[in-house]
Order: sequence, then structure tokens, then C-alpha cells
Amino acid sequence: MTDAANDAAALRGLRRALEDRGRKLAGGSRPLGWKVGFGGPAALATLGISRPLVGYLLHDGLLAPGATVSLADWTRPVAEPEICLTIGGDLPGGASRDAAAAAIAGLGPAIELADVLVPPEAAEDLAACNINHRAVLLGDCDRSRAGARLDGLEGRVTRRGEDFARVEDLEANTGRLVDIVRSVADTLSDAGQTLRAGEVIIAGSVTPPIFLEPDDSGIGFELSGIGGVSVAFA
Repeated sequence: MTDAANDAAALRGLRRALEDRGRKLAGGSRPLGWKVGFGGPAALATLGISRPLVGYLLHDGLLAPGATVSLADWTRPVAEPEICLTIGGDLPGGASRDAAAAAIAGLGPAIELADVLVPPEAAEDLAACNINHRAVLLGDCDRSRAGARLDGLEGRVTRRGEDFARVEDLEANTGRLVDIVRSVADTLSDAGQTLRAGEVIIAGSVTPPIFLEPDDSGIGFELSGIGGVSVAFA
């Protein structure tokens, strides 16, 4: 399919996911924000889409930093170290890049946990299943980094208590953070939603996804000068 056809399929999938979100909100869940997936150049090419997939985050899936998670009933668990962007003002679709940058009130580390039940083949199915999302852990937000200012910032990923990866270019695997925020606002607008002040966006894995093995005891992600977040596995 062409990009336009794949983009339309992804939007159909998002609308299906938003129906699930609406039912959960009606049942008492609280909104947290949004997530993106398949936002890097290679990932976009894999799905034949022109902008990242968008999924939703709820407080139900927010874990305390340092939490222990049992993976006993998971099929193919994945951990992704990500940048969390805090949105400081409503951002409608069609906003300029400068407006998107101005809407970013700060940033910090995050780890997303996903269970790969739907493989990366069909954009609609991936979007409809909320991009395989299971849980998220958020670290401190540094508001001196408003506008997604990354100068001098590096990432450190640990696995099983040892250094696993150092990330100097935090946008190499995700694409530009400001462009991601703008894309999320546009996609939500297309789906009848608005990116709101107080919401967060986890902007995609800064490393290739980390597929977890039975002997994995934990994952940590630290941003130099800001702090870190970690999760342990039962």
C-alpha cells in the first residue's frame, strides 16, 4: 500500500484504540498521556507510514519507579528506554514547529513495557492494540529542558545491573522530539482528540527494543544530570 493508504489504516486502528480508551475512562480510569511507536526512519519504512503510530497511556498502567513486575503471563516482553515529554499547554493539530516546541514544558527518563502480541506488519492492527503497550515507569521531569533542549544530555541503559548501552544522540532512534510532539497533535486531531496541557508523551525507544529473557532481573535508564528510572522483573 502507499503511505496514504497505510496512514489511513493506522488512523482507523487508533480510532478503535480510542474506543477502548473511552470505555476505560467511563469505568473510572484516568488519562495520563500518549505514546508513539515506529517513529524512526527505518520503522516508518517497515510499516509504510509517513508519521509515527500513536497510542494512549492511562494511570492504570503507571508503575512506581523501581517496581517489580512479574512477566509470567507475558508472551514476548520488551523494555524500551524512552524520553518522557511533559506538555505544558494545549496543542491543536496543524500547529507550527515553534508552537510544538513551546508546548514542551520539560523532559525526563521513562521505561515502557510492552508485550509483542501483534507483530510489526499491519499498521491498523498495531494501532488498534495500543502498540502492544502494557505499562510505563516515569522518572523526574526536568523543566529546565523545556522545548526538548537536549544539549549535553546523554542516556545510560543498564541491564541485569550492568552497563548495557550509552546513548549520545537521544533522537537518533526516535526522530526529533519536537517533530514527534507535532505529529502526535496532528494525529490526535485527525482522530477527534486534542493534545492537552498536563499530559505526557513517551517518545519511543532511544535504543532498539530490548527483548527480555528469563534471566533478566531488571532494566534501568538514566539521563545525565536529571536522574533515572528502573524496573525489576520477578
